[in-house]
Amino acid sequence: MRGRAHGREALGHSRGGLTCKVHLLADDRCRPLLWLTSPGQRGDSPMFIPLMRALKVARKGPGRPRTRPDRARGDKAYSSRANRAYLRQRGIKATIAQPDDQRANRRRRGRAGGRPPAFDRDQYRRRSTVERCVSKLKQHRAVATRYDKRDYIFHGTPTTAAIVIWLRGLTKEPSDTA
Repeated sequence: MRGRAHGREALGHSRGGLTCKVHLLADDRCRPLLWLTSPGQRGDSPMFIPLMRALKVARKGPGRPRTRPDRARGDKAYSSRANRAYLRQRGIKATIAQPDDQRANRRRRGRAGGRPPAFDRDQYRRRSTVERCVSKLKQHRAVATRYDKRDYIFHGTPTTAAIVIWLRGLTKEPSDTA
């Protein structure tokens, strides 16, 4: 009963009480493109494919929105066969570190374990744009604390914060002109 009632509201139980996670896609300029919420105890990896499927980026000119980025960068939490297969199927380059347990499992299986996925260290360093985007969102107190119980109401909070982040990118600060 408890799990079902809170699952609809993207609230989950942990030692600290009710928590939620905001799963986020960001561009290279640390601007949020898309986010989904889930209960706090839920893993990151199952939310990767729904995020990628929901991505739609408008083009500057006419045409349908882009649904396929050039590259996906993620931390070890998003390393799974299903996520890598999805990206490969869509022709999206992946830069996702492999956790030690997955690496050890592949080595243990020998030739049957397959070859390790390609990994570009320089691209992986650029993954910090998502972390910086999360920090920008958390500057808004309502996003960091989530006082709203209803998920559809809370969804408006990161939306407002994202609008502010995008608008700040359009204006020049006095310190930028010097």
